[in-house]
Amino acid sequence: VQLQASGGGLVQAGGFLRLSCAASGRIYSNFVMSWFRQAPGKAREFVAGSRWSGSSTIYTDSVKGRFTISGDDGNDTKYLQMNRLKPEDTAVYYCAIDRNPPPTAIMTRPRNYNVWGQGTLVTVSS
Repeated sequence: VQLQASGGGLVQAGGFLRLSCAASGRIYSNFVMSWFRQAPGKAREFVAGSRWSGSSTIYTDSVKGRFTISGDDGNDTKYLQMNRLKPEDTAVYYCAIDRNPPPTAIMTRPRNYNVWGQGTLVTVSS
């Protein structure tokens, strides 16, 4: 499995962006696909994740109500719609897949993910 992330850019506070994560290879519905981000000088942090099937979606508290994961099964692509962006959302965003998730949980630590896309930079100006 390989992942290709895209869609980052420069946006003003209050604006929106949609990130894409295109997957190639064999994808199973129980895989978990998550978005992480890493701001300069900070650790990589979990943003949002869901089963590839679209069930069991979770978000970190700071993005709840603003960010939404969605998917296009026909193209094996997942999206992260980011609305009402804030300067503190500035980071490199990564999509990742956990190929061996627990049956009923979505893991939020980067070490649980074994496939990563390249990052895409999101910059939110104030």
